[in-house]
Amino acid sequence: MSLNSLSARYAAVRQHTLKLAAPLSAEDQCVQSMPDTSPSKWHLAHTSWFFENVVLLPYLPGYRVFDEAFAYLFNSYYEALGPRHPRPQRGLLTRPALSQVLAFREHVNAAMQQLLLNESKLSADALALIELGLNHEQQHQELLLIDALHLLSCNPLLPTYDAHFKHASASHTDLHWLSFDEGLRSLGRAIDETGFAFDNESPAHQRFVQGFQIANRLVNCGEYLAFIQDGGYDNADLWLSEGRAQVLQNDWQCPLYWLAPNDPRAPSDQWQVFGLNGVHALDPLAPVANLSFYEASAYAQWAGARCPPSSNGKSPAVTPTCTTFTRKSGNGRALLTSPTPDLCRPAARCASTTANSWSASKCCAAAVWPPHLSTAATPTAIFSLHKRAGNSAACALPKIYKSLEHDRPRY
Repeated sequence: MSLNSLSARYAAVRQHTLKLAAPLSAEDQCVQSMPDTSPSKWHLAHTSWFFENVVLLPYLPGYRVFDEAFAYLFNSYYEALGPRHPRPQRGLLTRPALSQVLAFREHVNAAMQQLLLNESKLSADALALIELGLNHEQQHQELLLIDALHLLSCNPLLPTYDAHFKHASASHTDLHWLSFDEGLRSLGRAIDETGFAFDNESPAHQRFVQGFQIANRLVNCGEYLAFIQDGGYDNADLWLSEGRAQVLQNDWQCPLYWLAPNDPRAPSDQWQVFGLNGVHALDPLAPVANLSFYEASAYAQWAGARCPPSSNGKSPAVTPTCTTFTRKSGNGRALLTSPTPDLCRPAARCASTTANSWSASKCCAAAVWPPHLSTAATPTAIFSLHKRAGNSAACALPKIYKSLEHDRPRY
């Protein structure tokens, strides 16, 4: 990669972060809607903190820190780089002002461009850290949108982030099953493979995957609405014990960001969905999103399917469409989901539907796959279900979490 292309890519990634924050007011960008989210202003500062502390201080001689206090305010979980302000209290940082944070970004950008022009200072280690910083910032671009959606949903006015924001498109494809034979599947990434990868994606290894069938599309909102209308949230037999407790404790009746008919925040006689583009009528053909892990599991039970084990790996001709969350909302719900999940089932068995979502701690989106579906973790997660084999029920969780046991207590 040439220095010029790296410099241009750095500028593009950093500018895109500002573009994503632009629809939010200064007031929006200071608020933290729950402990597991962060204010947009904090995301803007933290990504700059990374480049200042991890790249500029070690590799740009004479670099002057923008503000010594920022090292404490905007560190996240980097233990080796010192103490940090508590995550649940990030919304209390009314100072520094947004204008100061933006000035911090400009200061860091100017120094980074200077570094990128100095070829003699760009060792392999420095280049690797810059690449890591760009991917880290792109992660926070996703988080910025996730956190903004949750924040705006807490406002009874349900303000629109961007009326032109595009969500996953509806699918008019009829459901049918794709079959895959059993065999060894390659998982992970070789340590010496070129290109960027996070360290927890290695090493490469093989796993045996039993034969399975996967649906050709994701679970849609109409299919999940049928689950609701069939009393899915009231049927204790469908839920894991912890999930049932969440339903009762938090009065769950539908996915996060769904608005039931006659919801006073946006009166209508129809089901609606709140998204970054505002409130819209529920599209029955659109992928279902924003399901918690427990909702996905219950839907799988209702649909006669199961969640796919995270160890199923990649299968040829299967686009990775199912991953899981690494974050959750205060009431255990998924904050944001991408497209919807796919359906899967074991070979020679029937299956059901799927729904999808983005990463959230112990939360997933919903999709339906067979018990032996192969999946690969990606930044945007989708929850899928497999057709159940016998009485087993497993769910896919991010690589950093342990897979659930096959048999969990139920009510």
